[in-house]
Amino acid sequence: MAQSAQPGELLPPTLRVRFLRRLSRTLLAALVTAAVVVPVSAAARPRIPAPTPAALAPPTTATLDKAYTANRANAAEASRMAAAHGDRTRAAADRAMAAPSRHFLTFDGRGQGLAVEVLGDLAHADRVAVLVPGSDTTLETYGRFRAGAAALQDRLNSLDHRHGTHGTHRSTSRPHTAVIAWLGYETPGTVSTTVLTTGRAEDAAPLLTRFIRELRGVVGEKAHVSLLCHSYGTVVCGRAARGLDVDDIALIGSPGTGADSVSALRTSARIWAARGADDWIVNVPHVHADLFGTTVGFGADPVSPAFGAHVFAAGAGGHSDYFKPGTVSLDNLARIVLGDTSEVSRA
Repeated sequence: MAQSAQPGELLPPTLRVRFLRRLSRTLLAALVTAAVVVPVSAAARPRIPAPTPAALAPPTTATLDKAYTANRANAAEASRMAAAHGDRTRAAADRAMAAPSRHFLTFDGRGQGLAVEVLGDLAHADRVAVLVPGSDTTLETYGRFRAGAAALQDRLNSLDHRHGTHGTHRSTSRPHTAVIAWLGYETPGTVSTTVLTTGRAEDAAPLLTRFIRELRGVVGEKAHVSLLCHSYGTVVCGRAARGLDVDDIALIGSPGTGADSVSALRTSARIWAARGADDWIVNVPHVHADLFGTTVGFGADPVSPAFGAHVFAAGAGGHSDYFKPGTVSLDNLARIVLGDTSEVSRA
């Protein structure tokens, strides 16, 4: 017997579900088509010459200064090469990274560029935040990413709480914090086919896993390490979660992780999620769809109750506002990093 629509419904329940699924797939297909036909300026740019990255062993507390010095020198040479090539924008970005005050564990000026920067005293840190960025984060746009990391470090320094691990015990000394801006993978373009699939995330996951392992070699097993993942970076963290030795993973502005639930991430880390009230990511369909022989989309919404994350308040901000000074999202992220989970405001 055919299903009849209930009062106020335009379609019977089964047909309505089918329609919504078809609409989601249509929207994804439209995004893929737009990504194919809309030109991306970065793709048309000639490759910028840059030196081979400095050959360095995994860092230790004793070799951090050596790594910082080597990577600043590499950035300075990259700036000279970019200037000689006529690319003033890249030359300026590289030159800023060569400043004496900058501390890079990794710098690679080739292609769109890679950089892993430390803010704070990593050698003595017992609370460490690692930020994983989303799409369109390159050396040219790195300043915006770094600004968020710096805002978090400032907020951590300003919180005058005295506590022990995970906020369960008050200790007699303040924690030592460090924030790491991890541009350790080639991010997809916002207008591209790659931003709709897990390909870049799958390439990035082993790189992130290796970095966290090397980080543990510096800070030790007792340090509290939090992974703060934004936008497409949440897909990276979702792919890497199973192999990461971290205490907390925060998913902010997420299109989905590729997993249907926290348990599917198969990690012992505590999983957090948040989305600002004005974040356009809410309009991204949380589905998987097979289009043109490729699986497109990232599945379940991390802030949905069914996903099972600890959902925290992110305020009224938009997609780029999670690390903005003075916001509830930044405050809550700082609490997570400090292990002050009882003071994290919930959504």
